[in-house]
Amino acid sequence: MRAVIQRVKRAEVRSGDQVAAIGPGLLVLAGLTKDDTEEQCRWVAAKITALRIFEDAEGRMNLSLQETGGEILVISQFTLAGSLERGRRPSFDGAMAPGPARDLFGIFAGLLEAGWPRVKRGFFQEHMEVELVNDGPATFILER
Repeated sequence: MRAVIQRVKRAEVRSGDQVAAIGPGLLVLAGLTKDDTEEQCRWVAAKITALRIFEDAEGRMNLSLQETGGEILVISQFTLAGSLERGRRPSFDGAMAPGPARDLFGIFAGLLEAGWPRVKRGFFQEHMEVELVNDGPATFILER
């Protein structure tokens, strides 16, 4: 599992008439591969909700969501499971199939919600427009 975690001032995802938006917090883009498991999702979700990547009064990354009260917007992003190692076009051979990915992403989002009550979700397997204001910028990649 790959997660791109961005500290944001705000973030929004749109698909048609559907909108999910947050204020300050984390935008999490999650990519699932064929070998990913619920246990990996559990580890990544726990790690994300506990990350100390928000600045304290002295400007040091020392605070987590628990201290800041921020929100999480989690979006499934199939392309994170792609490989650019060969050729000029990405290979998605290692990506999880849509059915199992929908189920595992639901579990992952549920684990985030269990660890932090202020979570909103993107729209699985739909074309989405994502808008964000990265705070820092601060972007982290987490793989398990």
